[in-house]
Amino acid sequence: MEPILIYGFPLGSSMGLVAALEWLGKPYRLCRVDMLGEMGQPSYARINPRHETPAFIDDKGRILTETMAIASWLEARDTHRRVSFDPLSHEADRMHQIMAFLNTGFTAAFTPHWVALETDPPNPALQATLRDWGRERILERHDKLEDMIADTPFLIGDKPTLADAVFIGVARWLDFHAIADKSRWPKMAALRERLEADPAVVYATALESGETPAGTGSCVGHVPLREIIAKLA
Repeated sequence: MEPILIYGFPLGSSMGLVAALEWLGKPYRLCRVDMLGEMGQPSYARINPRHETPAFIDDKGRILTETMAIASWLEARDTHRRVSFDPLSHEADRMHQIMAFLNTGFTAAFTPHWVALETDPPNPALQATLRDWGRERILERHDKLEDMIADTPFLIGDKPTLADAVFIGVARWLDFHAIADKSRWPKMAALRERLEADPAVVYATALESGETPAGTGSCVGHVPLREIIAKLA
């Protein structure tokens, strides 16, 4: 069977993994999940007890969760090195380093803003404090990433890799939460422009929005969430 990536909307970090699957060029399926509704249902715990996306069902029907674990699965099967590098190379080490930074401090910096957004019932004083504190952390993490970016078209050289996939899924949160103008970080802004124009990212973003664009043909269809949960019951 083809592996299935369970990705979330709206604005899920998992959008980047959809792009990575397109870059990889091997057959896969997708499952689109409403993170504000379906993901919170008790039955979703059969896929991920933490009620999060992304989640991944591999070609043997086994479940993987967490972005880094899924990216590692893809890297190990990237025999033509379309989204990764020789595991013994310096490029692979640097890719892992940047992915780890993106998936920890960079992504986590946005947590106060998501918490403020989802606070119910509203607590204006708490929400304002969360946003003020979170903004400083987000700016600091963006400064650090700007310093890490080399003078190359993508994060690790001349091609988009798994590191770029992890980056682009989260980078747009800067705009969504109205933290700062992306031009404040020129290298990061240029990278975003290149990635957002990439056909795989355009495709992944359109799918996330509920459209039905044409991709490379590697995606062989969507599987309804209820079907996956029923099989896991």
